[in-house]
Parts: sequence; C-alpha cells; structure tokens
Amino acid sequence: MNANLYTLFQSRFPFDYEACCFENADGVQTSYAAVDRDSGRMAGILRAVGVEPGDRVLVQVEKSVEAALLYLACLRVGAVYLPLNTAYTEHEVAYFFEDAEPKLVVCSPGNHAGMKAMMDDRFAARLLTLGGDGSGSLMDAFAHTAVDDRIAERAGDDLAAILYTSGTTGRSKGAMLSHENLASNALALHEIWGWCAGDVLIHALPIFHVHGLFVAIHCALLNASPMLFLPRFDADAILERIPRASVLMGVPTFYTRLLERPELSPSLCAGMRLFISGSAPLLEETFTAFEQRTGMRILERYGMTEAGMITSNPLHGERIPGSVGYFLPGVSGRVADDQGREVPRGTPGVLEITGPNVFKGYWRMPDKTASEFRPDGHFITGDIATMAEDGRIAIVGRAKDLIISGGFNIYPKEVELVIDDIEGVKESAVVGVPHPDFGEAVVAAVVATGGRQLGEADVIALLADRLAKFKQPKRVFFLPELPRNTMGKVQKNQLREMYSDIFDHQTPGG
Repeated sequence: MNANLYTLFQSRFPFDYEACCFENADGVQTSYAAVDRDSGRMAGILRAVGVEPGDRVLVQVEKSVEAALLYLACLRVGAVYLPLNTAYTEHEVAYFFEDAEPKLVVCSPGNHAGMKAMMDDRFAARLLTLGGDGSGSLMDAFAHTAVDDRIAERAGDDLAAILYTSGTTGRSKGAMLSHENLASNALALHEIWGWCAGDVLIHALPIFHVHGLFVAIHCALLNASPMLFLPRFDADAILERIPRASVLMGVPTFYTRLLERPELSPSLCAGMRLFISGSAPLLEETFTAFEQRTGMRILERYGMTEAGMITSNPLHGERIPGSVGYFLPGVSGRVADDQGREVPRGTPGVLEITGPNVFKGYWRMPDKTASEFRPDGHFITGDIATMAEDGRIAIVGRAKDLIISGGFNIYPKEVELVIDDIEGVKESAVVGVPHPDFGEAVVAAVVATGGRQLGEADVIALLADRLAKFKQPKRVFFLPELPRNTMGKVQKNQLREMYSDIFDHQTPGG
C-alpha cells in the first residue's frame, strides 16, 4: 500500500470533483479537479528538472494557491518539501541551502538574482521562481507541461518535509517529518475537531510552518472542504468571510485584532462552528473578551515543529483558558524531571511525548537527535508543563529561553550572535517581554565597547539585512554590564523583569 500522503488526500477528495478547494482573495476558485490535475502538472515540472524521491525542494515564496499546489506536487513526486519563512534574509537562507543540499530551489521573482548568486551552481541545484500573483518561471513551464498522474510509492517512514527550527546555539535544526507523521496528525485533528460536511475554512495563516501548511490545509483536504485562501491576516477580509465560513484557525494576534473591530458580534459569528488558536499562548483576557463579544469560546491547542499538534482542548467539554487540553489520540506523554522521571500531578516539569506524530530526528544531526530522546523513546519537548489528575495539560513556561512572538519561534542565542558581531558591541542578551499584540516582543540588552558610539537605532538598522524582521529586537537598551549570578551566567529573568512593562501603554499593532 502506498503511504504517500497525497494518496490519502486524493482518497478524500469530493465525489463532485468540480467542488471548490481554494478560493483566493479575489474570489477566483480552484476546484478539487484542478488541484489534482495542476499538482500533477507541477509534478511533471519537478521530474523534468531532475527531482527524484528523497530530493529536497527548498521553497521561499509568497503565499498563493500555486504555492500550495507546489507543496502537493512535491508529495506526488516523493520529494522532501522544505519551506522557508519569506522574511528570511539571504544570509539566513544560505545556511539552509548549504545544510539541505536541495535539488531545486523555488523563490520569488524579485529574489532571483540574489538567490542565484548565493547558490553559485553548487549541488547542481536548479532555480525556478514563483510570485504571489502566479508569475515566474515555474508557471511559464507549467503552461507547456503535460499532466503527470503518477504518485511516487512512499513508505510511512519516508520523509515528506524538513522544517527548520531555530537552535539554542544559533544553528537551526531541520526537523524531519515523514508521511506517517503528517498523516497520523491530520487524521487525529480531523477526528477530534469534528470536521463535517459543509465546513468551510478561512485560511489566513502563512504556509511556511506547521500551523498554516499542515494543520489548516491538511484538515481541509481530508474533509474535502473549501478554503477561503487569504494571502495574509486582514481583519476586513476575515470579517467579510465569517458569514460564509465555519472554521477559523489563527494565532492569538488574530483574535486581539478582531476584538478591536465593532463588527465582531454573535450575529456575525452565528454560522461559525469553531475558532482555533495556537502557535503562541492565548491570554486569558483575550479568551474571555472573545467569548463576551461573540458567545463562542476559542479552542486552544498546543504543538511544535517536531511533532505537529500534541494536545487540544476538547470540542465537546470544558475549554479552560491557560490550558492546552489533553493529548491527541495516539499521543501519550508525561511531565518529568531532568532525568525523565515522572513528577507528581500538578507539579511543573518538562513535557515529554511519544506517538506517531513525533518526528524522525534532526537532519544530519544524529548527536543532537539522540540527546533529545529518552532511552524509552520519549521526545523531550523542552516546554515546562503541569498535568492535572485528569490529564489536562497547561504550559507554564519554556525551557531554553524560547521566545514566541506573533506565533513565530525565536531563540535568543541566534539573535545574540548577530548582535555580538556588530562593531562596537561587547556582548548582548536577548529576552522576550510581554507585548499587547504579539504576545512577546524581542528586546536586546547590549553592552558597548569603549570605542564606537552606538545607539538603539544604529543596532536595529544594522540587523535589518541580517535577521528576519520577526527576529529583530523591537527595543534595544544599553547597560554598563549584564546582570550575572555567582557562576557568571547572565540572569535573563532579571532582564525580563526590568523591561516587563515597556510595552504596557503601546496600542495593538505598534
């Protein structure tokens, strides 16, 4: 039996093949028949440029229906899809290119020259372009390529995707996700969230990470549902589409922005079945305010790049703010001490999990992979959690100083390395502090050398081309020295306390 994930999707496509799969922001619809046909045509392009099963395809493009079809084409060919955040700079992309050694790179037309220079004919990689408006050399080839109906034979353990996640040492790690990892997670979510005939999804998330690419698209495809496919979050566009939809998946920022709008009301949301939030902690006040305004309780869930979704609040049952609910079907785990021993219920510890959704390891990092798994197979998430007597889980903190800003994961060390490379900087420390819109904002404390005079604007300007915008500090403060304990370790908790209220009076969106 072919375990290729695309065969699972194809088996769920609607009896009426002309039913809508994607509707873009302009109202143009793409049917399930067109998705099947056009992803086959794109698969033909991939094979024509030499992409074979197991080859990596590195993609850094704007969100579009064509970009989603490219992902499906990679599945059909058996290639390993490697999506990159569109905010990544050339400096950052160069690392991913060197590490993954892709057979094909697909970038936005405007990035063609820089990408080509960076690639420099290494690894015999080919380069194609795809614009958010459907332009580019990929679509030029599409117009002259025949449909290729083949779906590569894949085993469940064969890789379907590599998603890079920031590393605490500054080196990003490629999480290897198999066809079975993705299929098992999608099927579990489809079941527990009660997807049913007639569901319509508003899709306003990016498609370069787990939430938008795997959770949202996969659930809709398994249900043969239409997706109202928006290029980005736009409150006006979402409010306009809510009366036509039944499901919205978003990050907490979506809900804080919608709450700013007077149009949000119980009558507007009368046809909505489910509002889902993830990728960052949902504040209790947002949960409460949304329920008061709409009469609906947001369903919060918890996941990570290495395992997709791990827990969810119940569809039927109590959704408690501050809780991420229970393990998904097939997933199990424990809250443990630093030796992997389970701690008493209600006691904080590190969440460790096992299940068919857990990734195969880090690309070309066997030692790192080994260090993240217990001998009994449990993956150490690094998140600090508590588990109630009934198994309900709450995430109470994050190990390794991870910052989650606007749904994006940021490891301070990666930012610190770039800041420390600036002439005139002696050392730096980066922390996340509360922000009314993004959940957390990146803040840097910098110790300058005695020579060059640096200001906040200087540091921010020098980082513009070195770090993706979401990683760049929103504020930079200068200190004579960093706070340290007796062992010389920087006391980041003190920095977080020092700057905890700097955004208290900032309006959302600022």
